[in-house]
Amino acid sequence: MILEAVILNVKAGTEQDFETAFQQASPLISSMNGYISHELHKCLEVRGKYLLLVKWETLEAHTIGFRGSPEYQQWKLLLHHFYKPFPTVEHFEPIL
Repeated sequence: MILEAVILNVKAGTEQDFETAFQQASPLISSMNGYISHELHKCLEVRGKYLLLVKWETLEAHTIGFRGSPEYQQWKLLLHHFYKPFPTVEHFEPIL
């Protein structure tokens, strides 16, 4: 299992639109081969800051499968214009 972790900084004043768009985009990612689960968390201290956690069976399920898919192109159209700056995606593997 691989954990994708991303801090999303959403442009001020677009938080509600982002949350609505994220709900629309969620079925795109959850339909992918190798997808396990995902969670979106809103920061309590910083307005417009979110944490996205996605569990994948393998790194390639995310980096090749999802990112190379038509679903990812739809994901980008729905969500990427909300971010400033554009987020850095990191992947983690369990050690315990």
